Amino acid sequence: MHFHYGFFFSHCFVAMTPLEMNNQTDVTEFIFLGFSNHPKLQGLFFLVFLLIYLTTLLGNMLIITATRISPALHTPMYYFLSNLSFLDICYTSTTIPVMLVNFFREKKTISYEGCLSQIFFLVTCAGTEGVLLAAMAYDRYVAICHPLQYPVLMRVKVCIFLVAGSWLCGLVNSVTHTVLAATLTLCQCDHFLCDIPLLLKLSCSDTSLNESVLHVASATIGLSPCLFTGVSYILIISSILRIPSAQGRSKAFSTCASHLTVVVVFYGTANFNYDRTNIGYNLDTDILVSVLFCVITPMLNPIIYSLRNKEVKGALRKLSR
Repeated sequence: MHFHYGFFFSHCFVAMTPLEMNNQTDVTEFIFLGFSNHPKLQGLFFLVFLLIYLTTLLGNMLIITATRISPALHTPMYYFLSNLSFLDICYTSTTIPVMLVNFFREKKTISYEGCLSQIFFLVTCAGTEGVLLAAMAYDRYVAICHPLQYPVLMRVKVCIFLVAGSWLCGLVNSVTHTVLAATLTLCQCDHFLCDIPLLLKLSCSDTSLNESVLHVASATIGLSPCLFTGVSYILIISSILRIPSAQGRSKAFSTCASHLTVVVVFYGTANFNYDRTNIGYNLDTDILVSVLFCVITPMLNPIIYSLRNKEVKGALRKLSR
């Protein structure tokens, strides 16, 4: 039997098999219909998302290469940036390749286990990026507010610890949610996104534990890094405003402008993606919001850094020669 659902970047059918002795059902696979309400634009959508994916890969790989080969970029800030670029490659590769393949497949399926795997990698990348952006904010805070102590406070071991800690936070958070999600019994629902909040909506079993863990994770992995980043920039801006010369203020602000822009884009799209549960769902709206958060943001990060950062632009120019 088949039921209609919405899915990440798609509308879909879900093939289900009944459980014995009750009215519940087990999800066995998801059959994607892609952009089902725009069947004549499948080729155009394929080209657009292929271009976005290639741009994301190229931009982030150039950032990683530039930070590796340019001695001027062998600093903590660019060490964090290269890790952010690697994270964005992983992030976008979790969703776009499957979507590109499914644009022209007659039977577009993914197993229930495959859906849980996609949730695992998406949540890992999203959680890691939030904490990593907070670590980058700390780096800018130390550089501007405590410049004399910067070599000590941001030595190599500290940078490695901050990056490893970011990945650990993302992994622990993702494993917890994925394991709890795997215990749920799923029932019929009008829409389904391959993400934790909407998986809970799809469940007909008790989700109180899952919801409690989700609230705790939202506070620790989501809100806390955001607040930490906000406080860091309040202190940074306060310190910059105390610099007597306009040239000095401009130079100090330019060192954190790119990161601040990335932070605003990431948390802005993340809040828009997850804080719309009471609005109701529309397929086109779901697609747009998901694309903004999981596709456009990883593409914008290297563009923002390359356009607003003189050192990165200089290193990229050397690569092109």
